[in-house]
Amino acid sequence: MKTSLIPPGPPLIAITLDSENAGGYSKFPWYALRQNYAGAIAAAGGVPVALPHRSALADAYLERIDALLVTGGDFDIDPAMYGADHRHHKVTTKDARTGFELAMLRGALARDMPVLAICGGQQLLHVALGGALVQHIPDEIPGALAHEQPNPRDQVGHNVDIVPGTRLAQIIGAGTIGVNSAHHQAALFNDKSGEPKALRVNARAPDGVIEGVEAVGQTFCIGVQWHPEFEITPADSRLIAAFVDAAGNYADTKARPPHLEKP
Repeated sequence: MKTSLIPPGPPLIAITLDSENAGGYSKFPWYALRQNYAGAIAAAGGVPVALPHRSALADAYLERIDALLVTGGDFDIDPAMYGADHRHHKVTTKDARTGFELAMLRGALARDMPVLAICGGQQLLHVALGGALVQHIPDEIPGALAHEQPNPRDQVGHNVDIVPGTRLAQIIGAGTIGVNSAHHQAALFNDKSGEPKALRVNARAPDGVIEGVEAVGQTFCIGVQWHPEFEITPADSRLIAAFVDAAGNYADTKARPPHLEKP
């Protein structure tokens, strides 16, 4: 009996949702996702799907998807998760969302599944791999830029310098790029927190704030503090395209029978 291989279709890319308990859109709890997250993935050739927050379904989700995009949002990670001995009064959390995203992120890392973590997602990736956070940039970094930019988010807020030799540098192909900026926290590497061996910095702002990290030893696991889904520069589009391409490679490997694995 002959068997035939059906080539996998476009990669299925999961996007995490934001959530609100009530108010605004509905009097009942609801999910939300800005359209350009899905639009950027679809334009690059991926199939975007949004994930309800069900931690018990994390393994079921992960068995079906080819990549994970962890989105940003107007909330923070509980400082207790990275061992902080205080909590800044500006910190607000969404613990159920964070718990779900952490389960998905850990499962994706265990599978070496492509991950793109954006803004708050980048901060969660940093914490998940052993890092700490600056809880409120204006109070902790003298002379910091306006990381919560006053101009619209579809415009450049400031530049970032890409660290040579990183995966991000290879993708973007430029030393400095303009980015949008909407955050009051940031990843922290210093003498107190140490530098997690599983992570390396791939981008910094001129004021020294970390703008990107990537996981060491993963095929594709990149976190950026800005929002490339707006695609305001060619660098943003290159990053999204590289992520979708990595998802396609993962899908192809997943679909290949063991006897056809490359040596």
